Amino acid sequence: MTDLNFSKASRTIKAFGTYAADKQLEQLTINRRTTEPHDVEIEILYCGICHSDLHAIRNEWGGTTYPIVPGHEIVGKVTRVGGRVTKFKVGDLVGVGCIVDSCRHCDACAGGEEQFCEQGWTVVFNYPDKISGGMTYGGFSETIVVDEHYVLHVPEKLDLPSAAPILCAGITVYSPLKHWQAGAGKRVGIIGLGGLGHMAVKIAKAMGATVVVFSTSAGKAEDAKRLGADEVVISKDAAQMRKTPKLDMILDTVSGKHDVNQYLNLLKTDGSLVLVGLPVEPLPVGAFSLVNGRRSFSGSNIGGILETQEVLDFCAKHNITAEIELINIRDVNTAFERMGKGDVHYRFVIDMKSL
Repeated sequence: MTDLNFSKASRTIKAFGTYAADKQLEQLTINRRTTEPHDVEIEILYCGICHSDLHAIRNEWGGTTYPIVPGHEIVGKVTRVGGRVTKFKVGDLVGVGCIVDSCRHCDACAGGEEQFCEQGWTVVFNYPDKISGGMTYGGFSETIVVDEHYVLHVPEKLDLPSAAPILCAGITVYSPLKHWQAGAGKRVGIIGLGGLGHMAVKIAKAMGATVVVFSTSAGKAEDAKRLGADEVVISKDAAQMRKTPKLDMILDTVSGKHDVNQYLNLLKTDGSLVLVGLPVEPLPVGAFSLVNGRRSFSGSNIGGILETQEVLDFCAKHNITAEIELINIRDVNTAFERMGKGDVHYRFVIDMKSL
């Protein structure tokens, strides 16, 4: 167990992190800042494990600062509030996602889209901490202290462990589905049926769209339909791909190398393929895949705080949560190994009482 101390931090807590890309996660101790006037202190009850956590701890995108404490799908209970907090009280069920700070003044922040902050938003882990110094540490920890502006109310109707992935997976797919107006009368394709994809199926269906899932695995067809898909297309089957009716929008959730052109060619005129997966390698795009049909290849990055609250409320209204496997934190290294092999159905969530 190792202590990580910074001059402005005040309270030592337990956490789980790693010191190098080739090292397993282990128990650490870190410091959390004192509760400032607008801060909310949260006891972390559950934390989801996202593929982004895996990329970060392995430094697959570059730029990881070690030690790193991952975790950005956080659900917990308020244990203390600052003197000027107005939105929360002790005992409230709350969530924290990717964003824990931003400039609040640029056009993006003023428009409720902190994920596009022109001065750069502060990520909940592995990002320079403007308040406490050092780097931010995420949800694989006992507690977290966050300005109330970046804290979400978790509806009591939601099952807490299964609600945790809404803070990243849910908002990551909800934001583009809303922006590109998925709904009644629209045919929406979902590429991949993993942590993001399975939430996209549920949310797009609740919006009223006809949902078409593209998967490389025929074995996922039955589950895709259980989750709400109207059609399932095996993308390795050229005949099935050719027969697929055109789509208004396709949401691409795949984080590995794949051919996006075969999907662009399935779009209607003015259709959009929207990438929310984060492949390490560039994805080649053929010019004719775009110009034939005035198609677009776009991307989307989580969502702002208001929209994240919106998706939590939407999921509560439509009884949507993630399909999860609840684990002990002592099994987190095994979970990351399984995630790297695609062996997860569909999201790991850590019971933080096991820390």
